[in-house]
This record gives sequence, structure tokens and C-alpha cells, in this order.
Amino acid sequence: MDVSLSYFLSEMTSSPIMLITVVLTLGVIFVNGWTDAPNAIATCIGTRCMNVRSAILMSAVFNFLGVFIMTHINSSVVSTISNMVDFGGNTQDALIALCAALFSIVVYSVTASYFGIPTSESHSLIAGLSGAAIAIQNGIDGINMDEWVKVLYGLVMSLLLGFAIGWAVCKLLTVICARMDRRRTNSVFKAGQIVGAAAMSFMHGAQDGQKFIGVLFLGLAFCNGESSVHGVEIPVWLMLLCSVVMGLGTSVGGEKIIKAVGMDMVKLEKYQGFAADLSAAFCLLISSLFGVPVSTTHTKTSAIMGVGAVKRLSAINFGVVKDMMLTWVFTFPGCGLISFAMAKLFMAIF
Repeated sequence: MDVSLSYFLSEMTSSPIMLITVVLTLGVIFVNGWTDAPNAIATCIGTRCMNVRSAILMSAVFNFLGVFIMTHINSSVVSTISNMVDFGGNTQDALIALCAALFSIVVYSVTASYFGIPTSESHSLIAGLSGAAIAIQNGIDGINMDEWVKVLYGLVMSLLLGFAIGWAVCKLLTVICARMDRRRTNSVFKAGQIVGAAAMSFMHGAQDGQKFIGVLFLGLAFCNGESSVHGVEIPVWLMLLCSVVMGLGTSVGGEKIIKAVGMDMVKLEKYQGFAADLSAAFCLLISSLFGVPVSTTHTKTSAIMGVGAVKRLSAINFGVVKDMMLTWVFTFPGCGLISFAMAKLFMAIF
């Protein structure tokens, strides 16, 4: 299978459907950087450790590094996403179905972002790919359950582990710092939060960047007449392309989402923000090393709730949490149905 940059560019100029696939994939990556990456820096801004513009620029840089470095170290998340669905042997129809899946993600994510609700692009991607695969195979034969079950593991891991580790780290910090001068510890935790936000941004790139590399990789395979990417090494130019586009998306901002996650859900102090960032980054690292695709949004928000619960459960604004949970609950059927319908429509047209 040819995965060279020259082949990629020649296919884009000669194949309209490949061009559409690439544009949509890069559009989804851009939207991910715009709507999902702000979760990584929300606590840092909410506790006033950094201003919005500086935090966004820092996040863009570390998202870039996360995609590039982690894909070099361990690309198992890419493999999980690429092998999760089966679009069948007709690679032309498979490309069309892939376009439908990407279209559904853009529509769903931009709509939710307009209302300031953090979405999970991870789950949007998984739902979109699954809906398109079901449409092209006319049944659930298009779903590889051995890989898809990792999504369920990731859902449980991001919620429960994020909350538990967030609570434990924050509780430990309160015990250690109980008799220390608050002004002195605040200066330490301010620096720690900046490091934590950088780590969260890095791990967001490591997780979400790999997912979308997997999608673009599938598009390349279909253009080569291959139905899978099993055993093919990811080229460096593809890592660079995805990481740059995600970094650009992050630089656009996401002020509404930052406000919802970092300010409205729980009123955080600096040590709490540090605990949330450290806990979420650790959960994402473990998930990435084991090849489990998890939602960075789920992981970060559950860590924030765990941190808030250390003082009292009433410290959590459950109205904001409810809005987020409803969005996540509707993501799978919403994106899946849009993708299914668009796949059928695209195949009828093209």
C-alpha cells in the first residue's frame, strides 16, 4: 500500500471523492481542536492561572506535540479506530460512507458548540463510523465487536477512573497542605496548573489526534483499493498534517466551553485545578498506552467532579453536569443516525 505524500497529493487531485474525504477529515480535526481541546485548559483559565489567549496558544503547541510524539511511541489507538468497523470490499462505496460519517460529526459538534456544550468528538467519531458501516453492510456485520467493546471500556474508565483519581489526588493534597500557608501554596499550585494544562493538552493530542489519523489512514487505504490498514506503518507526514490542523483549531478558541467546564460546573481553587489536570492527564496516558479510545471531555469533567466532591457534593453544579450528560447520551444515536442517513444518500447520489 502506497502511503507516500506524493501519492496522497496525486489522489487528491485526481479523485474528487478522496478530496472530499480529506477536506471533511481535516475539518473534523479542526473542529476537534476548536470544541474539544479547550477542555484541557478550562481549569487553568477558571482559576486565573493563565489568560485565555496565552492558554489557547500553549494548548495548540502541546496538542501538536501530543499527536506527533505519542503516535511515534504507541499507535495502538489508531489501530483500534481503523479496525473497529468493516466497510466491505467495495472501496469506492467505503469512501462514500466514510464521507457521510465525517459529515455527521461536523454537523453534530458545531451545533453543540454553538450552545456552549462540550461534546465528545471521540464518541461522535465512533458513532459516525458505526452508522456508516451499518448502512453500507445493511446490518451490524459492519461492526467489529472485539474492537468496539474497547469503546465501552473507555466510557467506564473515563467516568469512574477520572472521578476516583480526581477525588483521591485532591484529598491527598488537602491533607498534605492542611497546615501550610495558603498564599505560598497558591503560587506553587499556579505553576503546577500551567504544567498540568500543558500535560492535558499533550494527552488530548495523543488520544484524539490518533483517532483522526486512523480515519485519514482508512481513506488512504480505500484509495489504494485496500479495505483495511492492518500492518501498514503510519507515515510521519500524516502525523504532522493532523497535528498542525488540530493545533490551528485549538488556536481559534472555545471560550463558551472553557466557561462551562472551568467556571460554571465547579468553582475551583488553584490546588483543585491542579488535582483535576493531573488526574485527567494520568487517566489519558494509561488509556493511550493500552490502546483504549476514551473521551478527553469525559475524563476531564469527571476528574473535575471528583475534585469538587472532596469538599461536598453540593459544590458541583449538577445543572451543568446534566446538560453535558444529555449531550453525551444523544451523541451515539444522534451521530449514528445522521451518518446512516447520509451514507445511504451519498451512495444513491454518487
